[in-house]
Amino acid sequence: MTRIDESLDITFAALADSTRRAILAKLALGEASVTELAEPFAMSMPAISRHLKVLERAGLISRGREAQWRPCRIEGRGLRQIADWMEEYRGIWEARLDRMQSYVEALHADAKRDSKKGAVQKRTKKAAR
Repeated sequence: MTRIDESLDITFAALADSTRRAILAKLALGEASVTELAEPFAMSMPAISRHLKVLERAGLISRGREAQWRPCRIEGRGLRQIADWMEEYRGIWEARLDRMQSYVEALHADAKRDSKKGAVQKRTKKAAR
């Protein structure tokens, strides 16, 4: 396993938790203190701190120190790595979805043609009687 793979594993594991994703969403709006980040959650400060450590280890946030205030901020490095990884697969996924769309459109066209053909045959049979 490469260093990049290990880093992706850590980042995806960090993002797998809804609390951590909510913390990132709040930090996307700007810096916030640990207390501010903890407000919407019914959990202890040590639990929030553990979540922040996971995010920090994944490179998704950084924590500073300004006098008594310890601001947390979002870091693009970890998210950039995931975006880059996903971009590698986007072309494959888009090609597969395009093929599926073409297939579904062909099925609809066939069904429509068969429906019209069936209606014409019914009219022809009625007229022949």
